[in-house]
Amino acid sequence: MELEKINTQEFEALIKERNVEKLRDTFETIPTIDLAEVANDFEDIKDLIFVFKVVKSEYTAEFFTDLSSDIQEKLIELFSDEDLVTLLNASFSDDIVDFMEDMPANLVSKILKSVNPTQRTNLNQLLNYKEDTAGSIMTTEFIELTMNLTVKEALIKIRETGRKAETIYTIFVRDNKRRFIGTIDLEEFIYANENELLEDLADKSAFTIGVNTDQEEVATLFKRYNLNAIAVLNEDERLIGIITIDDIVDVIEQEATEDISKMALVTPLEDSYKQTSIGRMALKTMPWLIVLMVLGAFSSMILSSFQDALASLAILSVFIPVLMDTGGNSGGQTVSLMIRGLAVGEFTPKDFWKILWKEFRVALLVSLIVSGFAFGWFILEMYVGIVHFAPEGLAGGALLIARLKVSAIVSLTLFATIVFSKTLAVAIPMFVKVLKKDPALISEPFITTIVDVLALLIYFFIASSLFQLV
Repeated sequence: MELEKINTQEFEALIKERNVEKLRDTFETIPTIDLAEVANDFEDIKDLIFVFKVVKSEYTAEFFTDLSSDIQEKLIELFSDEDLVTLLNASFSDDIVDFMEDMPANLVSKILKSVNPTQRTNLNQLLNYKEDTAGSIMTTEFIELTMNLTVKEALIKIRETGRKAETIYTIFVRDNKRRFIGTIDLEEFIYANENELLEDLADKSAFTIGVNTDQEEVATLFKRYNLNAIAVLNEDERLIGIITIDDIVDVIEQEATEDISKMALVTPLEDSYKQTSIGRMALKTMPWLIVLMVLGAFSSMILSSFQDALASLAILSVFIPVLMDTGGNSGGQTVSLMIRGLAVGEFTPKDFWKILWKEFRVALLVSLIVSGFAFGWFILEMYVGIVHFAPEGLAGGALLIARLKVSAIVSLTLFATIVFSKTLAVAIPMFVKVLKKDPALISEPFITTIVDVLALLIYFFIASSLFQLV
């Protein structure tokens, strides 16, 4: 089935015309996330207030969650107390916390004053958990039933409270002291005998996580074991919330965005690209460019130190870009594999020697083939004149030997650079992971810059020490 679509002008027209019937129908037929994407481009945010007055709160609550943070803030400022109460009553606590976290104190205060005392306690509790932990993304609105209930009694409870729960597909069972007992899948619950106790029906081996567990670890659990929901326990092993698969989808997107940004040495954006100002974009990219520029300055220092060698044998300078690019590309390939493997849990720092040995053998094979090809290619370039190298006084066999020596210098440097770059690309992310930092910080540009410096050192060392050419 093809989804209906609407553009910004059409959506704005519906609101300005006060076409209530058509507006309600639009929310029933078009996903709220698509409508929010269109609404993010509205010129006059005040028009959206009408939507929240006439459309069912079950739709507008989701719609509000999908709007950009800037528009959310403006709407909270514009909402009447009645409109805000209606919105918050239809929203789940974890969604409210998500948009509260980035709001100024005056708007947070306005929200907290608009919710009932029970919800206010829940929100304050969720806000106190450390960012990017299980506690910060969990919801407290779920179906939790005591172990001594029968299936028949439990069904009555579910009918009373199920509509307010974030999911009904998993039932969480606890004892009278809120200690977690297990979970029951909806399918199993439906087919169970109505007189069977929940304690007997519950899966007591169900996964649980601590409230301070990192959200990335939670996402890994969901992926590895194909979970729909998981119980969150406090330090006393008491059930205090759950995390559902829709929360984890958001986490996966957030973590992936952060990793991609870090790998490109860009500080992750708080808002979408469209909503981020030019000044903020510049601030996110500029610091790392300065760091890389300073690191790159070491290459200039090395070139300056060997300028006499370059003057006496200018052909060496011709191949510098090839050496730096190949070494950087080689290290970049490996560091991307390392960051991905560490991120998805494919391996850990405990596997360091195994991974290093494997990559070292890969590096040897790759460098042998690449440097062997390069040796023949560079001789061909000099022979046919693509690269001119014919010093005065050299001809025939002497010229050929000189060209062979230059090709050997470049090829040996390529060999060593590829091996070193791949080794560094394994060691550095692993070391960063041991320090409990994000390996994505060791990005491809960072490795490339280090390898550039290393390639020059190797190049001039081989040229000056091994062959006595410079």
